[in-house]
Amino acid sequence: MRPATPDSRTEPPLGRLYEVGGRRLTLHRSGAGEPAVILLAGAGLVGLDYVNLHDRVARLTTSVIYDRAGTGWSDPVPLPRTAGEVTDELRDLLTAAGVPGPYVLVGHSLGGAYARHYAQRFPGEVAGLLLLDPSHEDFLVRAPAQVPEMLERMKSRELPEPTEEQIQRSREVLAEHFAAWPEAVRGPLAEYHLTAWRTAWNEDKNLYTEVADELRDAPDLPDVPLIVLTAMGHDVTQAHLWPGDLLREINDMKRTIHGELAASVPRGEQRVLDDVGHGWMHEERPDAVLSALTDILRAA
Repeated sequence: MRPATPDSRTEPPLGRLYEVGGRRLTLHRSGAGEPAVILLAGAGLVGLDYVNLHDRVARLTTSVIYDRAGTGWSDPVPLPRTAGEVTDELRDLLTAAGVPGPYVLVGHSLGGAYARHYAQRFPGEVAGLLLLDPSHEDFLVRAPAQVPEMLERMKSRELPEPTEEQIQRSREVLAEHFAAWPEAVRGPLAEYHLTAWRTAWNEDKNLYTEVADELRDAPDLPDVPLIVLTAMGHDVTQAHLWPGDLLREINDMKRTIHGELAASVPRGEQRVLDDVGHGWMHEERPDAVLSALTDILRAA
């Protein structure tokens, strides 16, 4: 497959567009060496949200960030998608971009579920897994009863359009948040999030139904080094969604199922981080993420 011809309206601030299955997908690669590290974004996030981590990883080995179809600077598709569609697409994109396996997959949140499914389906192409507070298929099954009830009510609501005042305030917050990002991506990334704020909501819609079933029905994970980082600190979004007592129950349950996930492979390990939240743990504790990744690279 050949790189797609960039469209001036959608050309990414970093990286290039590759044509995969009739769609153009954004991929940015830095560094050199094997195994290559592939960063899989959480719901609503894109490759450039991880560019600071990507640059640090690139000092160790080849590092890749990319945008799934329907997100970032890749071509749009209807959301949500199945884990099978996402992992097939990633496999084809890495082939198109000439990134050889086996890979160390670093999956955050929903990206963690996709990373696991890739390893389940293509075990010979995975050298290690680092899961950053990953989504888990049994979350709703084992959560307190009010959690699925509240999520169902949330899903049935229409999301209102933000006011101009809200947009301006969000723009100021995003500008402050992305101040530590490379100058070339700060503005485009902030503007993307201002216009694509529904993406996380849409990507997550089938997480505990279709995607959960895909994870349960797939083969076991391969015997590769696996580290699960569990975020137990304050997270603004989580604190807004759940009452305090309920959030503590959710976190206790999450710690348990992440531990079980780590124990499901011979070389699995869980590391609990009490000082980071779910959404931006790769920015709050890049040292912990890089330490875990370095251990996986050594073992792989």
